[in-house]
Amino acid sequence: MISVANRIHVKAEYHDIFEQRFRDRAGLVDGMPGFIANHVLRPTRDGDPFVVLTFWESRESFEAWTTSDAFRQGHARSGTLPKDAFSGPNVLEIHEVVTR
Repeated sequence: MISVANRIHVKAEYHDIFEQRFRDRAGLVDGMPGFIANHVLRPTRDGDPFVVLTFWESRESFEAWTTSDAFRQGHARSGTLPKDAFSGPNVLEIHEVVTR
């Protein structure tokens, strides 16, 4: 199993709308083979990033998602926040899950 953490720096004045985008998400990832869970983590300190954390049965499952039509459809709205909503580039991290 792997986890994928997408660390996204969002300016404080855009936190609510950023969170709402995930509450209203299309949910297409939920039906993907190998998908386990999706969590959106809100920062508790100013300047820290949101973390969009997903869990997958394998790296191959995650990579199949990123090249799928469902991925493109699910991320079609991700560009609707203005560029100034973000205070830096996102950082994608992939880890193998050692314990549960």
